[in-house]
Amino acid sequence: MKADKKILKRWIKQQNRANRSSTLSSALLGLINVGAGVVQAWALAHMLADFLLHQHYELGRFFAVFVAACLVRVLLGAGQDMVALVAGQKARRTLRRMTLDRVFAYGPSLLRHQHSAAIATLLVERVEALDGYFSRWLPASTLWPIAQWGVVAVVLWENLHAGLILAGCCLMLPVFQAVFGIATAIASRRQFLAMGRLQTRFLDRIRGIATIVLSGNAERDAQALGNAAEELRKRTMKVLRVAFLTSATTDIMMIVALVWIVISQSHSLLHSHSVEQAGAALFAVLMVPEAFAPFRAFSAVYQDRAQATATAEAMQAVPQADKRAPAKSGELSPYHDERGIALVAQDVSYSWSSDRAPALTDVSFSLQSGETLLVEGPSGAGKSTLLELLLGFITPQEGKLLLGGCDMAALAASDISRHVSWIGQKPVLFAGTLRENILFARPDAQENELKRALEASQVGRYLAQLPDGLDTMIGEGGFGLSGGQAQRIAIARAFLKDTPLLVMDEPTAHLDPATEDELCKAFEDLLHGRTTIIATHSEKIASLRRAQRIRLEGGHIVSQESVS
Repeated sequence: MKADKKILKRWIKQQNRANRSSTLSSALLGLINVGAGVVQAWALAHMLADFLLHQHYELGRFFAVFVAACLVRVLLGAGQDMVALVAGQKARRTLRRMTLDRVFAYGPSLLRHQHSAAIATLLVERVEALDGYFSRWLPASTLWPIAQWGVVAVVLWENLHAGLILAGCCLMLPVFQAVFGIATAIASRRQFLAMGRLQTRFLDRIRGIATIVLSGNAERDAQALGNAAEELRKRTMKVLRVAFLTSATTDIMMIVALVWIVISQSHSLLHSHSVEQAGAALFAVLMVPEAFAPFRAFSAVYQDRAQATATAEAMQAVPQADKRAPAKSGELSPYHDERGIALVAQDVSYSWSSDRAPALTDVSFSLQSGETLLVEGPSGAGKSTLLELLLGFITPQEGKLLLGGCDMAALAASDISRHVSWIGQKPVLFAGTLRENILFARPDAQENELKRALEASQVGRYLAQLPDGLDTMIGEGGFGLSGGQAQRIAIARAFLKDTPLLVMDEPTAHLDPATEDELCKAFEDLLHGRTTIIATHSEKIASLRRAQRIRLEGGHIVSQESVS
């Protein structure tokens, strides 16, 4: 746990350093604003002293200074808000980009460690919740001690007795903040955990709503969701109560300071005939709210600091991708020709965790351009791990994968993507039109290229049956399409992307024999001019063309042969 806290502190310090310039700019504007507030209070105090003592000689001058200070404070406040807003937007954009890069670098295997709802919450809500940390808490934490004790110093200079009282009350504030700050951090962390549990449960129930209804558990699951929502409500109210108590203690100390100073300065206020003496007493009274204002602003946003800690914990929970130093995009260029691309595996080994048996051990094979490799084996044999290595989602812990003569571990992710296409058991389709889903492979494709991909994939066979053709809207996950229709869209994507290496994982699984026969013709055309890796149990797919065949068991190649 101590090491975890060190990591959290290091992450928070990194964010602070990255936003130091904007933090200092906002704090500087705030400090100038406080200085203008001192001038404003001084002018008002002497203006009131002149009026109470019926000495109106300099009333106009003090009034002009007061109005000017008010205008300056308005402008400085607006400028400070603008700087803070821009800083918050920039910091959140940068952090979200870094988080997305980290998620993309790890690839789909991240879902082995994190629930998709937790990842979505981190990318959207938790990063967004840091707006207050970057735009308010960082400037407030920098400004508070300087501004508050600067005001105390001015009061001490102008009115020693009142300044000592103000200093004593201000010294008590950090004690209260330490007590309530710890409580705020604990309450905020528990609130985030409750929110994460609710979001994860809710997403799972939405995905499995048909199963819940058919099993007769709708009432029970609705009650469970209600309990999770109630827990989140209680956690949120506790955070608000702690924040209220923090604010209340600040108000109490300010009232104590104000009453104490008024009592101590009562003689000057009631019996003085000197404008300077009465002005000094009034100035001390007026400066009490100004002295507490920086700390009030700091304590009001202390919860944002707790949210930063919670986000750091969530970031820490996302495992780091395999350590590697890939080349910049385009620096390495795998060689390929019109037949495809060469692919060589040299003693490749990979293990998902140290407490489990290796997923792959010393796997080796060699494919020339245009050749096909069939990968077979029982569930858990290592087929999925091999495919993830070939797609560049993970890198070998031992051995090498050479794509077109280049080590894949040294290639940039964008270079791997340009050379590899993927067709899985169930295509990932997004809510939108058929056109958008097919062009997802190559958004800049020309209309004639799209038309050729539609013909080659046989998507055109069912377009006439759809109300709006290519512009027909489909639901999330391809809702509204059959399994065969969805798979043809995946084939169209692969034709459109037109890469020299094609990786397929059980592309005809869950399809009826008639649909499989129809798709095999499209696959036969797709395999032409490409090196292909296919994990399959289908003899129809295996007989499409001459291929090498390997069988995996327990992460080892137990047989390797050529088939016609």
